[in-house]
Amino acid sequence: MIEAKYDWQFQPKVEDQDFTAEAKTFGLEESVSDLLFRRGVHSKEDLEAFLRPSLEDLADPFLFQDMAKAVARIEAAIQRGEAILVYGDYDADGMTSASIMKEVLEEMGAEVEVYLPNRFTDGYGPNKSVYKYFIENQGISLILTVDNGVAGHEALEYAAQQGVDVIVTDHHALPEVLPPAYAIIHPELPDDPYPFPHLAGVGVAFKLACALVGDVVQDFLDLVAIGTIADMVPLVGENRILVAQGLKILKQTQRIGLQELARVASLKLNEANEETVGFQLAPRLNALGRLDDPNPALELLTGFDDELAHELARMIDDKNTERKELVQAIYEEARSQLDPEAKAQVLVQEGWNPGVLGIVAGRLLEETGQPIVVLSSDGQRAKGSARSPESVHLFEALDPHRELFVAFGGHAGAAGMTLELEQLPALKAVLEDYIDQQGDISGPKPSYQVDEILDLQSLSLKTLEQFQQLAPFGMDNRQPVFYISDFQVESVRSMGQGNAHLKLKISQGEAEFEVVGFGYGNLALEFSQAKQLELLVTLSVNKWNGQTSLQLMMVDARIEGLQLYNIRSAKIALPDSVPVLEFTEDFPANVPEARAYVVDQLPESVKPLARFIQERQPQVLYFKNSIKEAFYLTGVGSREQFALLYKTIRQVPEFDVRYKLNDLALYLKIQRPLLIKMLQIFQELEFVTIEDGLLKENPAAVKRSIEDSKIYQDLKTLARFQEKMALDPVEEIYDYLSQFPLTDPVSS
Repeated sequence: MIEAKYDWQFQPKVEDQDFTAEAKTFGLEESVSDLLFRRGVHSKEDLEAFLRPSLEDLADPFLFQDMAKAVARIEAAIQRGEAILVYGDYDADGMTSASIMKEVLEEMGAEVEVYLPNRFTDGYGPNKSVYKYFIENQGISLILTVDNGVAGHEALEYAAQQGVDVIVTDHHALPEVLPPAYAIIHPELPDDPYPFPHLAGVGVAFKLACALVGDVVQDFLDLVAIGTIADMVPLVGENRILVAQGLKILKQTQRIGLQELARVASLKLNEANEETVGFQLAPRLNALGRLDDPNPALELLTGFDDELAHELARMIDDKNTERKELVQAIYEEARSQLDPEAKAQVLVQEGWNPGVLGIVAGRLLEETGQPIVVLSSDGQRAKGSARSPESVHLFEALDPHRELFVAFGGHAGAAGMTLELEQLPALKAVLEDYIDQQGDISGPKPSYQVDEILDLQSLSLKTLEQFQQLAPFGMDNRQPVFYISDFQVESVRSMGQGNAHLKLKISQGEAEFEVVGFGYGNLALEFSQAKQLELLVTLSVNKWNGQTSLQLMMVDARIEGLQLYNIRSAKIALPDSVPVLEFTEDFPANVPEARAYVVDQLPESVKPLARFIQERQPQVLYFKNSIKEAFYLTGVGSREQFALLYKTIRQVPEFDVRYKLNDLALYLKIQRPLLIKMLQIFQELEFVTIEDGLLKENPAAVKRSIEDSKIYQDLKTLARFQEKMALDPVEEIYDYLSQFPLTDPVSS
């Protein structure tokens, strides 16, 4: 069934005429200025800052309270020839952060080692063993963390004991007690005067680089854009400036590694935007850290060897392909383990790659709306990730039970954990007990702001160009989302790996557009038959074979009111997770409450189904309408067939229906199910008797019409019912069932 994921919230029209007039001087149409106003842009100064983001508006990096201290210590280390370790992270934010620090320190003449931790052997954040290795074997006397460090108490305490200073640059959540660092550069430190709290790790590293150089280093902005977009921080304020300017640098980047990565991914860097980074470049970099040693990314991002850059780009692209295949394979295996009766899903299997389990858990959460724990087992322990809806606070649920875990960490919506296999039942019990205490966790759907109602007939590339002035898009400045309705679905086809996605062709008057729905592939049938479909979409450009066209990207879909679907074709399988009506003796009492049902095997009478529909009034019905004995095809017995049967019975004094029925059906050329009904009709009218399987003519039978038989009348009704259910449009079937007269209680 087609069901909205969100509660659609339509925005009122902006009534500020002064702002609308001011926005026109910037070339903005009213619909675009309305959107900006609703997003907090209310003045000429706001418009200038938003539409023309300038590096001159970046805050002074020395506003960080420890910046001067950090710069002085680094400069002293360079002057004294100290060995410096840059310790990063295994994701795109950490990779780009470390690359910037590597380049700026090398340009300043520093002796630099750079290390990105391996998620499988080192884990996240400062690792005491790694620190020890570099201090003891590489003579490191200053450590600089990027995109990590504020939670690294053990490693930082060890470094301090060895007389090694650690400068932390980070942006992650602050612990109650800060680690013993020489200096901490963090945009959210209490009482820190730095004005913008939402920098990514790469943004903080960039600020340190600018402070070291004494200027805004524009050559680093391509890396800043990649790391900032990849880490999904709010794209407002300084992040908007950094990304907008960084994308300009990326389009003409001289980094041969990025050029090669774009080449193997069939990307045109000169057309790069936030989607290029978010959906193409960043996932490839992240794939390396998810599956393997992330350190080759440093050479890719900072190296100068053309041949090596090509080899690294090809390897990273292969890793991304492997990552996608792993995610799909694990997703399918994990999905097969889902327990429809459970309130929380704990899914575990030996050999799953822990690096992609968070992605799998996220996909299953979106599908089920339940807390999902996906774990990989080594035979003794299980390690993996959890994701949860807003209504279940994972950290609150699990933190009081740390005795279950070897390692645990997380927040409201996500967690990582390692535990012994014998603790898995207890883990599931803890989650389900928490859910029981919370009550109904389904809660209301999350709200979604709809920015504009679109008339497809007035939609053009110019519309996209107008709204594109608000790019780059991201958190807190998402792509405009438009509502469309009153259109026709002309065609639907599934596409992509495993037919996971959809492409629709829709029309409204003379206007015709394609709509791409990622993740909607399992609803191809529903979209092809949908009536009164409503969509939320974003706008995008599709370039193919030298042609440029406007394409709509589906965000959400809904149908208000009744949904009826025809799945009578033998090739169409029953939909997953939709209850199938079974007409047992206690029907409909045995049917669970649900929005949608499948009508599969038809009952022997129209009344049970008609009563169910009239009493329950389901919102979604799938009509499979399987028929066990198709009397609408065999007919209900013609006058000639009844006469021939009666003549044959009179000629045979005694007939054993237990063993000879098939022979009789073959002789009379009457199909067996119909023959049985005809004999029952004769028995009801007392034309024959059947005792101990022996059929005999009743010589004393009173002459009566076949029409007098209730069985015959019921058979005619059943045949008409079957014919309607087999051949009529589903809308007519529904009308027939919802209006069918119910005059007496149904007993069958």
